[in-house]
Amino acid sequence: MEVPIAEELAKKQKSISVAEFFEKNRHILGFDSAPRSLITTVKEAVDNALDACEEAEILPDILIQIERVEQDYVTVIIEDNGPGIIKEQIPKVFAKLLYGSRFHSLKQSRGQQGIGISAAVLYSQMTTGKHTKILSKTGLNTLAHYYELMINTSTNEPDILKDEVKDWFRAHGTQIELEMKAAYVKGRRQSIYEYLKATAIVNPHARITLIEPDGNEEVFERATDKMPDLSEEILPHPEGIELGTLMKMLHHTERQKLASFLRYSFCKIGLFTAEEICKAAGLDPEIDPHFLSHHEARKLIESFEKVKIMAPPTDCLSPIGEELIYRGLEKETKVDFIATSTRKPAVYSGNPFVVEVGLAYGGNLSKEEKISIMRFANRVPLLYQQGGCVTTHAVEDIKWKQYGLNQPGGGIPVGPAILLIHVASINVPFTSESKDAIADIPVIKEEVNLAIKDVARKLKHYLSKQDNLKKRREKEIIITKVLPKMALKVANILGKEVPDINPVVAMIMGNLLVYRKVNKNEDGTAHIVIKIKNFGSSTHSFRIHEMLPWTISRAKPEPKIVTMGNDYDYIWEVSTAVGSSKVLSYMIEHATAKELGKLPDLIVEGIEEELVTGAKAFKEI
Repeated sequence: MEVPIAEELAKKQKSISVAEFFEKNRHILGFDSAPRSLITTVKEAVDNALDACEEAEILPDILIQIERVEQDYVTVIIEDNGPGIIKEQIPKVFAKLLYGSRFHSLKQSRGQQGIGISAAVLYSQMTTGKHTKILSKTGLNTLAHYYELMINTSTNEPDILKDEVKDWFRAHGTQIELEMKAAYVKGRRQSIYEYLKATAIVNPHARITLIEPDGNEEVFERATDKMPDLSEEILPHPEGIELGTLMKMLHHTERQKLASFLRYSFCKIGLFTAEEICKAAGLDPEIDPHFLSHHEARKLIESFEKVKIMAPPTDCLSPIGEELIYRGLEKETKVDFIATSTRKPAVYSGNPFVVEVGLAYGGNLSKEEKISIMRFANRVPLLYQQGGCVTTHAVEDIKWKQYGLNQPGGGIPVGPAILLIHVASINVPFTSESKDAIADIPVIKEEVNLAIKDVARKLKHYLSKQDNLKKRREKEIIITKVLPKMALKVANILGKEVPDINPVVAMIMGNLLVYRKVNKNEDGTAHIVIKIKNFGSSTHSFRIHEMLPWTISRAKPEPKIVTMGNDYDYIWEVSTAVGSSKVLSYMIEHATAKELGKLPDLIVEGIEEELVTGAKAFKEI
């Protein structure tokens, strides 16, 4: 009797483990080229280290060491000072795909699926046939657990080759060592160095050390000792909930009444709101949720849209904050201007999210190239697929010319600028498992667009101000060339000394006039008077610095004193309204006429130099 073809085909069918799937489809996870495979490995290990340190409230100290083994092969060592991993969990964390603690947790975190670091272990054993070495320690008075592991791809279970305890100098932490086929590249935007630099900008509380294959050491120092606010786990929000998901929740709930199910299964649904939802759906609040039909579940979904439900809470998020974005950009870039913006929380499909943007301009950035876009999701840099990301599309949709940047042919503008865009969410909608780009969700695009426009307006104001200062500078140069010649001629005609033209220049320019008068007394003392007059059109608040090699006395008002070796910096806080004057004075007990004739220039801190006459001036970014 002939066997039916269906039975023959059935014999060939079998289940596939997730490890086998990713073994044949490693490109999905970001292991599609030698340089990118190395970046993906470092990224996954650093993400895990940062998450672990933050959950344990430990300031992260992370070491990444790349050693070249032979042509196209490297050893990667990543070490952190986190809380460590208990012995029983180590094999599963590193050698079992889809094993993690954050997939079902509705709060912001870098890792979600439990794939990343185990995928790096899988890639390592695929390209070298070698095992991965893990060292982890959970406390000062404990020994470190040492494992050598591989992944059994047929079962997606760890193969433990070695299990020992060792002494380790760290009080706590984890180290992973892998050998793999990979390439270490330098001088490119998509490189280990650039990835770590970007990570340091949005994680200013972390210290990251990179030891390159040639032995060169790069340290990204932390800019703050303040830990990020811990995100709190929340319940699902009814907005955007799908019918199948709701039916699964109804089937598995422990609640015996529909109103109780609604209250304790979703966030922002209280007793009154639960009753309103039941009423809108035409359902009895006392009914057992396990027995709801498909039709009744659909009516419940429809009632979520009819009843006003508060937006989900945002303590499940941990945005960077404008101040730390500013400090991160300031630490890692050399620019003239930085602007930041953090939007209010918004929601897509029940998932709260926050968009943050930083813009750095000027300095040594190229004026002829397109601006650099630094994309981040939950504090993690996105280095690939820039063209397919919603953040890039939002940048391209803006008419940049009205904000002071050229945009030839549309698209990404040209100019000396870096645009940092961060999306923080409990569920970032990536376009693929490799988490390289954020999907084109309309509400996310709108929030990114509004945040970018906010910093763009600040840039426009800065550029407009710089243009006005440039015109003032050109005008002042002309005036200071003409007036001295006129003053000299008039003085020669009248047979008098050439007058100080600074007051006249300040009056014409509408500047702040700052000058010093020295009166030498017969008893060897000197009375110094600093006069300030505001000829400008607005109030100025600033600091006057008088740097001297002597102590002073009888100062009016009393300055703050900063000692610098054998010298002293005397600092006065001053505020002058339009047209007003201020006088500062002090005494020097012993100084020669020669020394008094060589007093250093007064320094004005807090005002652009173009707005000050008679003293040196600077304004910090």
